[in-house]
Amino acid sequence: MAANSLTERNDERNVQAREETRSNERYIRPAVNIIEDTEGLVLTADIPGAAKESLDVNVEKGILTINAPARHTVPGTSAYREFELASYYRQFTIPESLDHEKAHADYANGILTLRIPKAEVAKPKRIAVQVS
Repeated sequence: MAANSLTERNDERNVQAREETRSNERYIRPAVNIIEDTEGLVLTADIPGAAKESLDVNVEKGILTINAPARHTVPGTSAYREFELASYYRQFTIPESLDHEKAHADYANGILTLRIPKAEVAKPKRIAVQVS
């Protein structure tokens, strides 16, 4: 990956420190794919069990945060469970060269898809050369 790439890796210690929780609640780090293309970034996150209404996706000071509580939706009292659901939480540092105002998110079948286009200033421009 190029050194000036939008998805250039940051020091893992810095990213991990941002993901630490401040409460006793357990969090799951959802699996994520981030694809960079000429238009911007496309992030897909695996968040099964989260309700669309409870998803919190925001960008503040160059930090993209995904937060989603997951709950069992089957009515009644559990007689036996071998797995528990926990809230999903993940943070990423993203460059300011993306247009956060035009970000668009979709959630279907437990998959969150977030598209963040590049700002017009960050897109490559072709300059016409005139012959004199």
